[in-house]
Amino acid sequence: MTHPRFSPTQRRRAVLSSYLGSLIEYYDFLLYATASAVVFNAVFFSDLDPLVGTVAAFGTLATGYLARPLGGIVFGHFGDRVGRKKMLVISMVLMGVASTLIGLLPTYAQVGALAPVLLIVLRVVQGVAVGGEWGGAVLMSAEHASSRRGLWASFTNAGAPSGMVLSTLVLALSASLTGDAFLTWGWRIPFLLSVVLLGIGLFVRLSVTETPVFAASAAARPTAPRRAPLLEVLSRPRNLLLAVGVGFGAFVAQGTLTTFLISYAVRAGFERQTVLNAITLSSVVAIVGIIGFSALSDRVGRRPVVLGVAVATGLWCVAIFPMIDTGSAVLLTLAVVVGQGVTHAAWFGPSAALYSEMFSTGSRYTGVSLGYQISGMGAGLSPVLFASLQAAGFGTGVLSAVIGLLALVSVGSVLALRETARDGLTGPDVPAPAGTTEGAATR
Repeated sequence: MTHPRFSPTQRRRAVLSSYLGSLIEYYDFLLYATASAVVFNAVFFSDLDPLVGTVAAFGTLATGYLARPLGGIVFGHFGDRVGRKKMLVISMVLMGVASTLIGLLPTYAQVGALAPVLLIVLRVVQGVAVGGEWGGAVLMSAEHASSRRGLWASFTNAGAPSGMVLSTLVLALSASLTGDAFLTWGWRIPFLLSVVLLGIGLFVRLSVTETPVFAASAAARPTAPRRAPLLEVLSRPRNLLLAVGVGFGAFVAQGTLTTFLISYAVRAGFERQTVLNAITLSSVVAIVGIIGFSALSDRVGRRPVVLGVAVATGLWCVAIFPMIDTGSAVLLTLAVVVGQGVTHAAWFGPSAALYSEMFSTGSRYTGVSLGYQISGMGAGLSPVLFASLQAAGFGTGVLSAVIGLLALVSVGSVLALRETARDGLTGPDVPAPAGTTEGAATR
């Protein structure tokens, strides 16, 4: 019988690799989200009315989120069969290349309708790449950790706001260019920098070994053919549905706070730089919040933390739009910092460990990736939905009501889960060390 062999050195490398990989992937992915709110409507949809152009730009943003479950399925399948590390290297290369090519795209004025078509194709590639990245990066940290899994796995999630900080800062520096320089060529610089980040990320990622939990699982597997990991997940759909339910409301709130609010606040009269500064500050706070609340979930459990902040997020989103409508930069910043840096961070942080604990080793990459990426579609669809509702004449009260209702869905999903913070990650094909348990996360 084979037991996992945990190494503190490899755990540190795995955590650093997962953090940097997540930072790079989300730098690229969220850079697109910010650019879609700030510049893409003018560069790729310049023949449309400004509000309609914003809806179209958010539409291309949504295609990346729609492609993420596909990436979760493909990378999850091979990650469960051949290993986590190999798939993570491929996902990083895909993301880096796609983002660099976006920085080289011709504009609508240069090639007409071909420009947005190429943009959508590269956005789909980004979506597939990030769809495979998160699940694998989380498992690299979680499956290397013999204790304090919430803390170590949370560094993957901390990479997302870190990527947001970096992408927003670089885009803000580019946006400070005078005249037409930003719309002409300045917006391309942040995308072209992706190739540099790709080189750094690959250097670190290649130094990490396969996770001990997966290695032990592979050694213990029978040689007879097994069902595909996707079929394993779908054969017990309750955990997958609950994983989607837990995260969907959080991602709708995130899409509202990090993407939709940029264009909303600019149309409300705020300077673009003021809004970007608020987003950047909220992301810095979120890095600390994600790690801190995840460490708390190791002590008090995942359910109390996630349940409390799901309720808090729904309530806070009712106040966000009135705070922005006051025209006060202080209230705008407060609305974004509390929403993104505190309530969403406390929701998002423990999800890395929680999702890992909901699936067994042989199908964990697939289950974690699919549950997370389907719920993550909420972040891509909400800006499109909310911009469309505004274009149709609906007020912000309707938008807040939608977020509140989805937060209630997440509350119900958390209540349907049992506590998993004390569970081991070894699946039924690997003997669990003494004192650990393994099973479904549902009651």
